[in-house]
Amino acid sequence: MRISTGQMFQQNTNSILNKQSATNTIMAQIDSGKRVNTAGDDPVAAIGIDNLKQKNTLIDQFVKNIDYATSHIQQAESQLGQADTLVGSMKESVLRGINGSMTSAERQVIADDMRQSLEQLMSIANTKDESGNYIFAGNKTNSAPFAFANNGDVVYSGDSGIRKSNVAAGVQVNTNVPGDAAFMNAPNAMGDYGVNYSSSQQGDLVVSSAKITDSTTYTPGSYSFSFADDGAGGLNISVTDSAAPPVTTVTAFDASVPVSVSGIVVKVDGEPQAGDSFSIEEVAQVSIFDTFSKAIALFESGNDTQTPAGQSELAQLLNNIDSGVNQMSQQRSLTGNSLKVLQQYSDNHIDEKLINTSALSKLEDLDFASAITEFEKQQVALSAASSLFSKVSSTSLFDYI
Repeated sequence: MRISTGQMFQQNTNSILNKQSATNTIMAQIDSGKRVNTAGDDPVAAIGIDNLKQKNTLIDQFVKNIDYATSHIQQAESQLGQADTLVGSMKESVLRGINGSMTSAERQVIADDMRQSLEQLMSIANTKDESGNYIFAGNKTNSAPFAFANNGDVVYSGDSGIRKSNVAAGVQVNTNVPGDAAFMNAPNAMGDYGVNYSSSQQGDLVVSSAKITDSTTYTPGSYSFSFADDGAGGLNISVTDSAAPPVTTVTAFDASVPVSVSGIVVKVDGEPQAGDSFSIEEVAQVSIFDTFSKAIALFESGNDTQTPAGQSELAQLLNNIDSGVNQMSQQRSLTGNSLKVLQQYSDNHIDEKLINTSALSKLEDLDFASAITEFEKQQVALSAASSLFSKVSSTSLFDYI
């Protein structure tokens, strides 16, 4: 078979180019440290590499979300801890104010101190994060959630919104604590109603609970309870609502037997006297702010807290303080649980990324010893092909004539 000069040149040129291409490929691998730089290097491995890189990118995003959530939850937990400490101190002040040996001036000092603490508690509830957003405002983070109304009550202008962060596939964790859940919506320690005691109260009278027990017969409204002598050494109770004559009369009052009226069960403890009275109004939830405001107002009024009415009201306030403290503690506990969950997912992501990175290394990382050996082989082959082509291309018939 005859081989033309053109064919010979083309074959030798292709051989040299192939050897150069192989050499360049190995040089690129050595330079990058990767065995697979393009899909053409190893199509099957390239698919696995792409999948692993996508997984690691997703893990990195989850880790960023966890860092964000952790930062905000830690701040909320810290502020709730400060609030808990402050409220504990304020409760101690209330207990000091109950001391019968204190004068009105001394109680005023306690009230002044408590008012400063109340403002400090308000400041905690209006804490901002590093971006200037209010952390206890729900979703309304651009404006202060808590403020004093004209009547001295604290109003909440935030909402109950819960912000969430994706920390794993299909897993979300709360990143905030709404202010109403932390400071405003503590369960009323008495149940569903609050009590207003009469300043003329003489007996040792305390309402320990007032709960709605029968929704079918319950009639909303405020109710007044009046004690009267039954003429036989006992007491009768006349119960009226806000717009009607007596609803019911309970004869032969017995403190061990709750009073039932319009679907409401009221437990009265102690020893009331004829002429004593109190009223109840529906209050399902209490605010820790308003509870302390009422205690401050009681101390500032100049009235003797040792009176039966004062003692009864303080007992109610102390119970509601405990309820508010429990509410804050529950929210703080939830933040602690969230932090624990975030740490668990963070550890899981770290472990998963290590596994993925190890698999990725096996697929794409270069064996430098083998690569250098192959590079040297390709250089020898390229040199041989070039030398052969040089000799063959210079061969001429005239050399043999």
